[in-house]
Amino acid sequence: QVQLVESGGGLVQAGGSLRLSCAASGRTFSTSAMAWFRQAPGKEREFVAAISGSGMTTSYAVSVKGRFTISRDNAKNTVYLQMNSLKPEDTAVYYCAAKSALYNTNYVQTTAWYAYWGQGTQVTVSS
Repeated sequence: QVQLVESGGGLVQAGGSLRLSCAASGRTFSTSAMAWFRQAPGKEREFVAAISGSGMTTSYAVSVKGRFTISRDNAKNTVYLQMNSLKPEDTAVYYCAAKSALYNTNYVQTTAWYAYWGQGTQVTVSS
């Protein structure tokens, strides 16, 4: 079993930065693909970024590429999302997700592929 807890959300002005953290429990963290998704009011949950178990492979949504960076520290069982140059359009609840499987480029951007989800952390970007 895997449990995920997000933290680091908050209110920030446009152009500012935030770093989200996702702390994971369980004994298979280092072999789990991890991802961040977000959901804004009235919109479907959308993919933000994903990272392989080793951290060597990453994927980003076009809307955040160049601004956001996903990383992980397997020794701390934690995955991070560094968000820079934030825009009001980034406002959403951000969710951490995990899959106890190898990173698969065909599925990492698909919500249904992930078996474990955190409760989410709110990110609000003001203009």
